[in-house]
Amino acid sequence: MPATPDRRQLGAAAEAAACAHLEAAGLRPLAHNVNYRFGELDRVMRDGDTVVFVEVRYRRDDRFGGAAGSVDFRKRRRLILAARAWLAAQRGFADAPCRFDVVTVQGADDALDCEWIRDAFRLDDA
Repeated sequence: MPATPDRRQLGAAAEAAACAHLEAAGLRPLAHNVNYRFGELDRVMRDGDTVVFVEVRYRRDDRFGGAAGSVDFRKRRRLILAARAWLAAQRGFADAPCRFDVVTVQGADDALDCEWIRDAFRLDDA
């Protein structure tokens, strides 16, 4: 089911809040919303020498396991496939260390709260 304009706006607001949170912590953006047939990378950032693939998950509240719980094995596997494709296309980062972070965003659009889960999983976890 396609996202309605309100859902898209909430998703965009959540991604913007997550990105601002990470940039304030010193991460630098490399790419965003990179699509492959097997998955999308919400954000690709740099933390020192490390390439960080960021999955942003928004939930209005924490019913049904909350935002972090929605990054299950299947979702992680799709993110890892997308990250491998991105790394293969970026010669300068092919051998760089990498990690996967999850930023959960919760609340209403006027009061979004971000929680950053560093190193939520690794490239070899799939």
